[in-house]
Amino acid sequence: MAVTTFNKHAAVTKSDVTVFDEESSIYVGGAGDIALVLKGDSTAVTYTVPAGTFLPCNAIQVLETGTTATNIIRGYN
Repeated sequence: MAVTTFNKHAAVTKSDVTVFDEESSIYVGGAGDIALVLKGDSTAVTYTVPAGTFLPCNAIQVLETGTTATNIIRGYN
């Protein structure tokens, strides 16, 4: 089940190697592309999103390669 509510949040540092310790929903404050890897998958998918987008997903990684969006925050439990 996707994380739709959360108790913790943190700014995201885009990285091609760092994997989150908890699956996370993603908020994108600045428009652009965001390359995500989701729990249970090893392939990144790139979404083009407007500013203020909330992605209720189970992301485990936000890649630096392919991500141009800014002000990214993850929510997790």
